[in-house]
Amino acid sequence: KFEFNPKDGIDNPALSLAEDMDGEGMGEPRFYLLSKGSAETFGFCLHEELGCQGHVIRQVELGGLAQRRGLQDGDRLLQVNGHFVDHMDHCRVVQKIKASGNQVLLAVLDGDSYEAAKALGRDLSQMLPADVRPRLCHIMRDKSGFGFNVSGPEGVKGTFQLSVRQDGPAERAGVPPGSWLLELNGDSVRSYSHAQLTRKVRAPGTGGWGIGAGNVTEHPAFPTQLKQSGSKVTLLVASSAVEEFYRLRGLRVTAALADTSWLPFKVRELHMLKGPAGYGFLLKEDDCSSGARGQFLWDVDAGLPAEQAGMKEGDRLLAVNGESIEGLDHQQTVLRIRAHDDQVTLLVIDPAGDEFYQSVGFGDPAWSTP
Repeated sequence: KFEFNPKDGIDNPALSLAEDMDGEGMGEPRFYLLSKGSAETFGFCLHEELGCQGHVIRQVELGGLAQRRGLQDGDRLLQVNGHFVDHMDHCRVVQKIKASGNQVLLAVLDGDSYEAAKALGRDLSQMLPADVRPRLCHIMRDKSGFGFNVSGPEGVKGTFQLSVRQDGPAERAGVPPGSWLLELNGDSVRSYSHAQLTRKVRAPGTGGWGIGAGNVTEHPAFPTQLKQSGSKVTLLVASSAVEEFYRLRGLRVTAALADTSWLPFKVRELHMLKGPAGYGFLLKEDDCSSGARGQFLWDVDAGLPAEQAGMKEGDRLLAVNGESIEGLDHQQTVLRIRAHDDQVTLLVIDPAGDEFYQSVGFGDPAWSTP
């Protein structure tokens, strides 16, 4: 049965699915999307306890974000941002949550059901959907177009399904056939009708953005985005299974939840051992393309550990030793780097990748790493 908490609205309901399993009355995993401000916490702690299996939700703050969404003391954490974590080292799981920045998608199971499932030898990963993330796809146009077509029912806003040409640019960029279009170049299509989104595309090479022949889709209300697209376009898409997962739970799909593994822009992990002359770089605070403040890496010295690890001038720092630096000021970031005297691991992204993620509303891509 469905249990819905109307106080939390449709974007983040406290939703549980419960059914009898082999007469045991065992509960089903519950999913929560937690979104906080930079100065806030998620409102819970994650414990590893002697004599208690799993990653245990504890210290749920009264009136805090986690409690408002429905997390309960004693819940066991099964999944973080679509990644199964029950089998992972506890410190690594904590780091994955911290690396999420201001938004995290959690799957939990109540403590009694968790213990019962363990006692029965159940594979907890089989209780969870295989993939709960939408996908960001960056498509480079070829001579015949972008290789996809959009269709949708007349009179229904925001419902657009993609057909994909075999071995075309869209398929190579990871767009699943039959997936649903959610965003175009960082802008939601939820408020647009099919009539607004659809018209015939001009001949290849004249500015259209579809397969290049026949009835394909172009949105006249997106003139800026279309001009910016040129030879490339970025789509946020969801398979039918993923779209249904979020719709049934009342969760709003955003690029911040997306699988980015198909994108050409990758974050890089740099592990450095301090040498006699230090690491060989300077950390400077500056404006990001989004207008927020960020920490950037400059003055990379030739031959020293930073350059040897692959650091490039202008890289933006995302995380230190597995923990996101989102919300930290310059001095706090420096102290975190210096926390270990002789070594550090930095997660960074180059300027082109940083600008791309900001443009599609992804924000901090640190949490998308496995």
